[in-house]
Amino acid sequence: MAAETTNISHPVLNPSTRIGKEQVTVTTPNQLALRRFRRNKLAMVGCALVGFWVFIFITADVLAPFGPNEQTSELNKPPFSVVTEEGPFMGRTHILGTDNLGRDMLTRIMHGARVSLSVGFIAQSVVILIGVPLGLMAGYFGGIADQFIMRFGEVMNSFPDLLLLITLANVFEQRSVWAVFLVLGVTGWVTMSRVVRAQVLQIKQMDYVTGARSIGARPGWLMRRHILPNITGPIIVLVTLGIPGAILAEATLTFLGVGVDPSTVTWGTMVENARQGIFSYPGQILMPALAIASLALGMTFIGDGVRDALDPKSK
Repeated sequence: MAAETTNISHPVLNPSTRIGKEQVTVTTPNQLALRRFRRNKLAMVGCALVGFWVFIFITADVLAPFGPNEQTSELNKPPFSVVTEEGPFMGRTHILGTDNLGRDMLTRIMHGARVSLSVGFIAQSVVILIGVPLGLMAGYFGGIADQFIMRFGEVMNSFPDLLLLITLANVFEQRSVWAVFLVLGVTGWVTMSRVVRAQVLQIKQMDYVTGARSIGARPGWLMRRHILPNITGPIIVLVTLGIPGAILAEATLTFLGVGVDPSTVTWGTMVENARQGIFSYPGQILMPALAIASLALGMTFIGDGVRDALDPKSK
């Protein structure tokens, strides 16, 4: 009689392992997390939204019908207005209309996605570069290092976030995107360092860490080889949830006049430029605001999906 084949889910065994005559199908923790993530409908919606804006980020120069700062005499035109003036733009259609300077709204939204996505990802990269090492040192070494890092973080958190952002933004004489990256990174590392510290305090008590320490493993090697790989889950969750916060913070700073240079096309500058005519031409402020909301909402959905997927209690 032919041997029956059964599927056994086991997180430890090698995928090619055979137990007697039974074929063992192994499901690793990463595969389980990916499966749970794919089953999350809101996470899939978030991936679609973010994927759309990433596509716009890559293809804006090719797909945009106009240049981001090119002007026509068609001022404050409604959507689907056709350019009637003599010139290189004659006959083209402003799909989303124009702003108060005759610039195509669709083009500016497409190019603004580049800055907003860059702010989100680069600002969170700065947060990781600052918060993760400080959290590792505070949690592993404890003592004076822990007290100093955590007390300094409490001082940073004692200031209102928006006030601190405005203060730091005004420190830079030149308004640039890079200054916004640095400001958002400097103000966002505290939460990251606290979460990393809490995870390290738990993991450094594990038997495998204690065993490696007992045979003379150095702290740097221990943190890099044993501790950091086991706390990547919470770090990924914080990053995905922090990206929409950085995007909204950039838009807020630019709206208040302390963000990026006004000549740089961002969704924040579009909102700031349209606020004077908010009642006369509400579409000019509504469209970039919807773009900000869609990208922030998509990243939030992804962050929630990653958090649920990495939760060992979820099914």
